[in-house]
Amino acid sequence: MSKTVEYFLSPQSPWSYLGHQRLVDLARETGAQVELKPFDLGKVFSVSGGLPLAKRAPQRQVYRLVELERWARFLGMPMNTQPQFFPVSPDAASSLIIAARTSLGADAALDLSGAIMRALWAEEKNIADEDTLAQIANLCGFDGRMLLKSAQTPGVQEQYERNTDEAIAANIFGVPWYVVDGEGFWGQDRLDFVRRALE
Repeated sequence: MSKTVEYFLSPQSPWSYLGHQRLVDLARETGAQVELKPFDLGKVFSVSGGLPLAKRAPQRQVYRLVELERWARFLGMPMNTQPQFFPVSPDAASSLIIAARTSLGADAALDLSGAIMRALWAEEKNIADEDTLAQIANLCGFDGRMLLKSAQTPGVQEQYERNTDEAIAANIFGVPWYVVDGEGFWGQDRLDFVRRALE
């Protein structure tokens, strides 16, 4: 019986971007199912003590850039560590991912998530802009306008809120966050432990 990875993410996170394709590949290798759960990281920060980037101490901000460059180089991934459209609201992109999951399935939502994060971190695109999101969805082979309409429905917004409530209840405080058999793993640098849990 295959296992499930609950995948809590926020599409504006560079760390989610760096870990995303590796999680997808890992799930395929192990036969695991991925349950995508985009959530409102800002609300989680408000109850977990997290700080938006601009409010963090200068030395933390500097080291974050060092680590992002180090990981991108190590993984061979294209990345602008200080993209033009950042900070950016993740709400529209998160809703689009949920709409894709609801109407097209998990694989489609994973593909779209990867494309959205790549657009922000490697292609200098504004993922808060609806036209941009529609174009990204179209390039993935989906009907971007249809997905945008679906993303604005009450059901999608309620799911976004439920995901956020689940994250708070599970004591999640950062992204990406993976849960396997009730055990949480914070960060793309914990994917080796996720692999062990799945195997």
